[in-house]
Amino acid sequence: MQPSRHPVRRMRALCGALLTTLVALAALLTGAAASQADTTICEEFGSTTIQGRYVVQNNRWGTSATQCISVTNSGFRIVQADGSVPTNGAPKSYPSVFNGCHYTNCSPGTNLPAQLSSISSAPSGISYSYVSGAVYDAAYDVWLDPTPRTDGVNRTEIMIWFNRVGSVQPVGSAVGSATVGGRQWQVWSGNNGGNDVLSFVAPSAIDSWNFDVMDFVRQAVSRGLAQNNWYLTSIQAGFEPWQNGAGLAVNSFSSTVNLGGGTPGGPGTPAACKVSYGTSVWQDGFTADVTVSNTGSSPVNGWNLAFTLPSGQRITNAWNATVSSSTGAVTATNAAHNASIAPGGQVSFGFQGSYSGSFVRPAAFSLNGTACASA
Repeated sequence: MQPSRHPVRRMRALCGALLTTLVALAALLTGAAASQADTTICEEFGSTTIQGRYVVQNNRWGTSATQCISVTNSGFRIVQADGSVPTNGAPKSYPSVFNGCHYTNCSPGTNLPAQLSSISSAPSGISYSYVSGAVYDAAYDVWLDPTPRTDGVNRTEIMIWFNRVGSVQPVGSAVGSATVGGRQWQVWSGNNGGNDVLSFVAPSAIDSWNFDVMDFVRQAVSRGLAQNNWYLTSIQAGFEPWQNGAGLAVNSFSSTVNLGGGTPGGPGTPAACKVSYGTSVWQDGFTADVTVSNTGSSPVNGWNLAFTLPSGQRITNAWNATVSSSTGAVTATNAAHNASIAPGGQVSFGFQGSYSGSFVRPAAFSLNGTACASA
């Protein structure tokens, strides 16, 4: 066999063939990586982990129709959502991503369950994508229980509805409105037969938001649906579809629980207290001067006073405190200048309001989740 008369051309040909092979191999590796990053789950309760710290679950429990989700490294998208269920009942499913424990399935490295009094903050972030032609809500689920359980249903469920489409509504009935995390919410309260549910419904769709989950937890405590010695067991974000739902997506999710909130007298710490409630009443109107006394031995550094206005009463303005709702269940939060109450000390705030019918005082008060004596 004679040697090639064109060694340079032959070398170019060999190099070209090698380059083609490398390009093909790179394409195969890229395709393999993509297939590993995007996992499709159609199993009823199938799940996987992302970022080494969160669990994504299909969680189809209200129908036998097929539901599939495509899981990415930052969230998931519903790619198939067959069938529908009546809108006056429970949804089809709750595909979601979570930090914590759900029916013994715990996310990697989570520090949940954690006692509420030990949590200083729980920053979380979410980005949603919505679709038309479906009936659903986009909701955070925050689960609370008297015990650090990692299985089964917890005692209290907090739902934060970022969006709702169609004739669906939360469990129970509307009980007023509240400002939480700097946003206004319609508040619903009820029981689904298995646990108490406290829901916060946005008046219009929220596509993305960064917030502190503990702001909503403190609302549950102030309304008597949890106590500071209870446990936060999981933080979840996803969708509850009743009809269709393909295309709905959690684009990104983050959740961190910072411990170390159990300092004496901190906002999450119970405090011994006494409340004096003085009023000036005239036809259809009144003012209330509220004095909160610290009868304990530790200082209170940051306070929330919870009480329920009798039916027919409405707060029109307040001073020396921020009031979360104008009717029904109310939480008054300290201003910057009166956040601390020394042992034996007291702070005061007030508000003006209107009323119909007979005027009566609130029946009870609680400071940072602990019932207060009345002066």
